[in-house]
Amino acid sequence: MVIDLTSEMAGLWAALGPAPAGQGRVIQFVSATGGEGTSTVAREFARLAAVRARKPVWLIDADLNQQDQQEAVAAEPTRFGRLGAVAHASPDGSSFFSIAPALVTRDGRPVRAARLLTARPALGGRLWVSRFRAEALRSGQRATVIGDAAYWQAMRRHADTVVIDTPAADRSGAALTLAPVVDATVLVLVSNTAPADPMTLRDRIEGVGGRIAGLVINRSTWRPSPLLKRMLG
Repeated sequence: MVIDLTSEMAGLWAALGPAPAGQGRVIQFVSATGGEGTSTVAREFARLAAVRARKPVWLIDADLNQQDQQEAVAAEPTRFGRLGAVAHASPDGSSFFSIAPALVTRDGRPVRAARLLTARPALGGRLWVSRFRAEALRSGQRATVIGDAAYWQAMRRHADTVVIDTPAADRSGAALTLAPVVDATVLVLVSNTAPADPMTLRDRIEGVGGRIAGLVINRSTWRPSPLLKRMLG
């Protein structure tokens, strides 16, 4: 069943405000534990942002081990349109991940990790959805999210908003790695999540220099709540 979170995302969009004039913003969505529906929330926010934004919006799938966003968008052509042709997803050759052992050609020449990051347009080019080509890795190679701000700086020049679908904190350290180099983090939880889990994640993100911008309670109306007020101080 398709879950339409348009009204909830409209509330979040209004709370976050527009992107700064002349420069895009980067927002990561993450949950404390898996199964909170972060990918759905990130995708729905990216869709709404793409409809309202002045420039294209990018949805970056930062779960390098499980790439689901392009497939999910393709499954809803009536809402996202049909996906366009594959393109490179790095404006300047930078990337938000590293690969070890490093990529090399058959004759030993180095290959930039960004070559494995592609994207396809949706909504007539207003939304771009990334995909990491994990199938191109060789045996023993591993991709890891890094805290280098270069990729996000490059994307700010080309996008109104960059939405990052970050894997849950209980199975990846990506949220903490990205928190200091993105503009804001939005926490996602379902209504029956123990409050201690997202509050602990909030503290950890703020502890590395990140900024918590909001909270989305998935499958319910987005609203400032007592829990949100406690989390945001």
